[in-house]
Amino acid sequence: MLAGAMLLAGTAFAGPQMTFGPNNEGTLQLDYKGQFQLVVRDTGSGASKGDTTADFNFRRNRLALMGAYGDIMGLYVQTEFLEKQNITPLAVVDGDADTEFSILDAQIRFEFNKAFNVYVGRFKYNMTRENLEACETPLTLDRSLFNRAPFVTTRDKGVAVWGNLFNDIFQYRLDVMNGRSATGSVTPKSNFRYTGRAHISLLDPETSYGYKGTYLGKKKVLTIGGAYQLEPDVAYGDTVNKIGAVDYKGWTADLFFEYPFDGFGTFTFSGAYEDIDLGGAYKGANPDFATVGLNGEKNGWYVKGGYMLPNIPLQIFGRYEKWKFAALNLSSTGVITDTIYDQRIDWYGFGANYYFRDQNLKLTMEYAQTKFDKTNASTKDFGTFITQLQLIF
Repeated sequence: MLAGAMLLAGTAFAGPQMTFGPNNEGTLQLDYKGQFQLVVRDTGSGASKGDTTADFNFRRNRLALMGAYGDIMGLYVQTEFLEKQNITPLAVVDGDADTEFSILDAQIRFEFNKAFNVYVGRFKYNMTRENLEACETPLTLDRSLFNRAPFVTTRDKGVAVWGNLFNDIFQYRLDVMNGRSATGSVTPKSNFRYTGRAHISLLDPETSYGYKGTYLGKKKVLTIGGAYQLEPDVAYGDTVNKIGAVDYKGWTADLFFEYPFDGFGTFTFSGAYEDIDLGGAYKGANPDFATVGLNGEKNGWYVKGGYMLPNIPLQIFGRYEKWKFAALNLSSTGVITDTIYDQRIDWYGFGANYYFRDQNLKLTMEYAQTKFDKTNASTKDFGTFITQLQLIF
């Protein structure tokens, strides 16, 4: 029963628990996680689309079930009611946004010991630290807008093996995932996606499957990590003639540091580089749509830092990102037009978190600027201000 409780402790923030089974060896917990936002962008509305756009929305709106039965087996199921936003990372889309209800996570967990664990189902793949950081515990308002792997969302379906070795100094992760879901003649072949990730913790260890963007000064952390991801024959460079098959290859390296100083506050620093290679498919005569754009071939990096006051639950943060997109195309109508090759984006933002009840009740404000190296009708520099209230219950 103790091991089952530990399975829940790794992901639970709050919420009621119930036990079941002949000897109460089963435990099930329910959580609610919500992030309500006011978003204001200085462009996107009016006849010329140069007027300010404002929107209330739920960034995340989730119910999660966490369970354990006995000493080894657990589960995690999370639903999400998603309001698709008109104000997107790089554009303001015309018209009314729709809504969607989905199963975000559905996984069975077998945690045999600290060195060997197996997860099966739908969950986060093991590429970037940024994606593996919990949505509710970022340092800045949210995670990077640009470092998602191609053809998938933040989750994928498959099997992962992971564990901690050498007194929790070293962590390894290996997964086999579905990767791109397209079938038939859309892709050259149907292959799985393979990822390997590892990190070294030089101070307090990070031993969980997920990371945090800040530990609020409760740990001293210095972790260096990296990952490599591969999916063969993922797309065509010429979709009309079915030629020019390309592989997807991606790699990343990252660093996370957080250190509390008694009476002086807590300093946090994090950075990463990512390279997404789709074999130059965007140069083809009729390139696969999915190899072009925000989640197409690209490379870039980010750094972010924060300072938390010693006696007030206030954390000030800043972030800078620089990305190069092989071929970026944006449109306010959702129709892909105006492709710009070798587009570069500089993104920087700053703000603050105020923790009323740690991460369970938090208010965040952030102002960000997005600047394009090359501009046209769809790519003009803009600023965005966001106020977000987070509740975990």
